[in-house]
Amino acid sequence: MPAKTKTGKTETGKTKAIVIHAAHDLRVEEVAASAPGAGEVRLALATGGVCGSDLHYYNHGGFGAIRLREPMILGHEVSAHVTEIGVGVEGLRVGQLVAVSPSRPCGHCRYCAEGLPNHCLNMRFYGSAMPFPHIQGAFRQDLVADARQCVPADGLTAGEAAMAEPLAVTLHATKRAGEMLGKRVLVTGCGPIGVLSILAARRAGAAEIVATDLSDFTLGLARQCGADRVINMGSDPDALAEYSANKGTFDVLYECSGAAQALAAGIMAMRPRGVILQLGLGGDMTLPMMAITSKELDLRGSFRFHAEFAVGVGLMQKGLIDVKPLITHTLPLHRAEDAFKIASDRTQAMKAQIAF
Repeated sequence: MPAKTKTGKTETGKTKAIVIHAAHDLRVEEVAASAPGAGEVRLALATGGVCGSDLHYYNHGGFGAIRLREPMILGHEVSAHVTEIGVGVEGLRVGQLVAVSPSRPCGHCRYCAEGLPNHCLNMRFYGSAMPFPHIQGAFRQDLVADARQCVPADGLTAGEAAMAEPLAVTLHATKRAGEMLGKRVLVTGCGPIGVLSILAARRAGAAEIVATDLSDFTLGLARQCGADRVINMGSDPDALAEYSANKGTFDVLYECSGAAQALAAGIMAMRPRGVILQLGLGGDMTLPMMAITSKELDLRGSFRFHAEFAVGVGLMQKGLIDVKPLITHTLPLHRAEDAFKIASDRTQAMKAQIAF
């Protein structure tokens, strides 16, 4: 008789998964597979994108106070094909490609009740070492998920569907910014989140977008994806100075680097009553509070997403946002560690994905 897992689901064999044990100790190993329960679906993973948080676990064993305390399956940017449908599930069919949201709020805590599910007190977000035991991730060939996590991705490639998660992050930030039509926008840090912020801001009506980074490779992709001007702050560190005249230029700053130097330079180029969106998570930073106060700037955090996940899938399906230029590498599962190493090299990679 099949064994039961800790969650009470029936084990149906083993599946390969990408498991992090410690910094630079990444393994492809077998874990238990389960059958779907009521309201769940069983998925054959198609593609998974290596995210910045995955890289923090791989390169450093965590970030800030969040540290690995037990082996954890990584991954939260995934697409998959439906292989089995549980009782009570409607709107999905076997064989269908879906984008899988890693966000699983409880739906009944105080923040869920207030319409802030991204701040759920009982959040289960794939591949997170915040709680203990850790929340296991989605980088496994056979995955059981809640049906509500699965957004039909008909018409997209598996790689595009796996980009729904980082795109949702930037759509949430854009919503936090407020009115974008006709605004002048600065994006600091042109990794995947920075470049997706360019796409999101342009779709929301931004009139001018300037992007900064230290890599000519990523800046080239930023320009390809719609930035009007790109600046390499390594080779031209004073280039933003022209935007600081007359109390500043930009209405909105997407700070996507997590670097204090980038934030400080961006603030100097902001016009009074501009909005700063902090997306980059590089640890605590010292802020130029005098400039923030005297310019009456709004500093707004932006954390995860919820409804924006399905919105992002729809925008890609309609051809209104094209994420394909960001997918620079796709490697097979047995080369998972190579994918992590490539994703860490910003001179050649934007988004590295793993084909399962």
